[in-house]
Amino acid sequence: MNTNNKKKESAIALRLKGKSIREIEATLKINRSTLSGWLRNVPLTPKQKKTLYKNWLLALQTARLKAMAVHQRNRLERINKIKADVDSFLSDFKMTKELGQLMFAVFYLAEGTKTEGQMSFANSNPNLLKAILTLFRNVSIPDESKFRCCLHLRKDQTDEKLKTFWSKLLQIPKSQFIKSQFDERTKNKTYPDYRGVCIIYYYDTAAQRRTMYMGETLVNQWLNGYNYPS
Repeated sequence: MNTNNKKKESAIALRLKGKSIREIEATLKINRSTLSGWLRNVPLTPKQKKTLYKNWLLALQTARLKAMAVHQRNRLERINKIKADVDSFLSDFKMTKELGQLMFAVFYLAEGTKTEGQMSFANSNPNLLKAILTLFRNVSIPDESKFRCCLHLRKDQTDEKLKTFWSKLLQIPKSQFIKSQFDERTKNKTYPDYRGVCIIYYYDTAAQRRTMYMGETLVNQWLNGYNYPS
């Protein structure tokens, strides 16, 4: 009996024991397409079929978990590479007052209100609002008495407690906070870390006009062929 026939008999014998084609392939080192032809008409008992199906489901679940782990690992590697590139870029970044003014003007143009005579920013993210206010204070040295704040809260939140939080964070006295607004439509309990939406107002017509004009002019330069460095 030649080697091929011996392998075929061995494959059939393993199949009759209820082994899967994948298991037989691994044991005998025979191509799966060849095994499929050899074993096509080999009968299996209902119990063997049920066992093979359960094993197939288990193998499928294991393969999915492995694929998810690989995907997650690759995702983290991509994220870490991006973070490393950004950290490297920012390590050489030099902030100037002029650049800060431009950054603030564009941010205001995108996110601030455009009401004549006042600038205002609203956000629920404490760090973001503090960062914008810090930038504004450093590039323009504003008159602190012209700041006002208003909190927009859910109905189960505590007004005084949150005024204290935002006042300390933003370094704006509580006396410059106007009456808080409550959303009476809220039904579900507010999650603990939510501090409401804080709106910062700065009342200065000249500052508002200058910031608007600076932002609009810069955007127009970008639109009209600003000469970007290579």
